[in-house]
Amino acid sequence: MYEKPELRTVNVTRYITPLREGGSLPALAEADDDFKYVLKFKGNGHGVKALIAELIGGEIARCLGLQLPELVFANLDEAFGRTEADEEIQDLLRGSQGINIALHFLSGAITYDPVVNTIDAKKASQIVWLDAFITNMDRTFKNTNMLMWHEQLWLIDHGSCLYFHHSFTNPEKHAMSSFELIKDHVLLPQASLMEETNVAFKALLTEQKLRDIVSLIPDEWLHWEGMEETPEQLREIYSRFLITRWNHSELFTKEAQNARKILI
Repeated sequence: MYEKPELRTVNVTRYITPLREGGSLPALAEADDDFKYVLKFKGNGHGVKALIAELIGGEIARCLGLQLPELVFANLDEAFGRTEADEEIQDLLRGSQGINIALHFLSGAITYDPVVNTIDAKKASQIVWLDAFITNMDRTFKNTNMLMWHEQLWLIDHGSCLYFHHSFTNPEKHAMSSFELIKDHVLLPQASLMEETNVAFKALLTEQKLRDIVSLIPDEWLHWEGMEETPEQLREIYSRFLITRWNHSELFTKEAQNARKILI
């Protein structure tokens, strides 16, 4: 039975350490539920759009049955971080008061290594399809954005997907793109079941499910400088983008198949 997606909200209680390998200065933090999280800040250089991408990309992955750490809304009180000595981090925390996003920290997880870890054709095809659908350019050999935890593959970091929203010009055209950057995907060589995956995932996703995921975007993330649209109007643009791509998934499925033929 389908359940509408919902994210918990936690209050951040302790900033532990920056994770400087991320371009947006995420951090390891602790919340009032006593769990540790990888916290991503709306005050980062990419702004709230990176958080929106993280939310939508991650929840679509979860809807499709792929594994990723729990996503939560992470609230930062205005007094948080006043004692932080690093001025760059203090500025980041000051600019991130309110709702941010965080992923449950998988203690002991190691980065997926395509040389060491073998992923079967079905799983590889599912992840390639997902990334082509959400236009995720950041799952490459250089930066796989996947973890091995308890001998299972976990997806992380979808902040670079939905790149159309950085310009927000002609989203319909972007929605109909075949996504040529899929040629750089780390799992493309193993993704031999794209057609079968397209059929299965088209059946799993529905227009209502996509709209429900988009509806999770907090209002405070949808007030953009230079944009006159209301939060509801912006959510509608995201929904139409995803629904259009879903309705024309054969475009990016075929692109992935053709790119794989060149590789093998």
